[in-house]
Amino acid sequence: MMTDKPSRLGRGLAALIGDMATLETSGRVVESGGVRRLPVEFITANRANPRRSFDDEQLEELTNSIREKGVMQPLLVRPSNDPNIFEIIAGERRWRAAQRAGLHEVPVIVREVDDKEALELAIIENVQRADLNPLEEALGYEQLIEQFEYTQQDLAQVIGKSRSHVANTLRLLKLPETVKGMVAGGELTAGHARTLITAADPAALAEQIVSRGLSVREAEALSQKRDIAPKRRVEPEGKDADTVALERQLSDALGLSVSVSHSTNGGKLEIRYKTLEQLDGICSRLTKVVN
Repeated sequence: MMTDKPSRLGRGLAALIGDMATLETSGRVVESGGVRRLPVEFITANRANPRRSFDDEQLEELTNSIREKGVMQPLLVRPSNDPNIFEIIAGERRWRAAQRAGLHEVPVIVREVDDKEALELAIIENVQRADLNPLEEALGYEQLIEQFEYTQQDLAQVIGKSRSHVANTLRLLKLPETVKGMVAGGELTAGHARTLITAADPAALAEQIVSRGLSVREAEALSQKRDIAPKRRVEPEGKDADTVALERQLSDALGLSVSVSHSTNGGKLEIRYKTLEQLDGICSRLTKVVN
């Protein structure tokens, strides 16, 4: 069950850091209150970090700041199998910049957590700091849903965003790889990318958006114009704009994938779920409607 998760993690990273217990570690670690100092070579990156890319220009700006003022916010780390090595939970960009700046030590807070909580904290910290690009954010949400059975509502409560934001972000994963690359590279914003999800040829439309420098509103208008132009009829291998719009509305309302198919003899409404908690949520909503 997930009942304790939002209340535990929803306090935010600052509260979690504030109540961390003091751990006994190697004598090489210099302790000052809850914050310690570790040699940079005693720290390793987190392989499960949802953040996959580091903008070189921004990293250089942080490096210059650290040269002048030092590392202002401690890294969050956890012990590894090697007693002298600690794995980063949050703060990899600061660690990279500190090495560029020539620092030999960085401030850290050590917390003993398992793989599950380490991933949760990494995703939450990055999302709260807006350090992830939209695609990295979507992949992070997908990890929590698939590996740890989060529902979209759980995620929304934990990260302090709306459930519709979580649902819309996850929909970015349906885009073609070429379009995902544009999102990851910053050529397309999340708003641009969402206009492409139901487009007949999202890759071609994405190229137009980038080459013409279209705003999100202009991209929406172009996408709608293309989708509605073939008239309101059901194609043998496709769906009309009204059906697509209905699927989108139901998916946003439920936070789950919804498919609608219909013909002259009737139709089918399909709601896909991955966990028993999601099924419980569907049953609860349907029961309320019936009662």
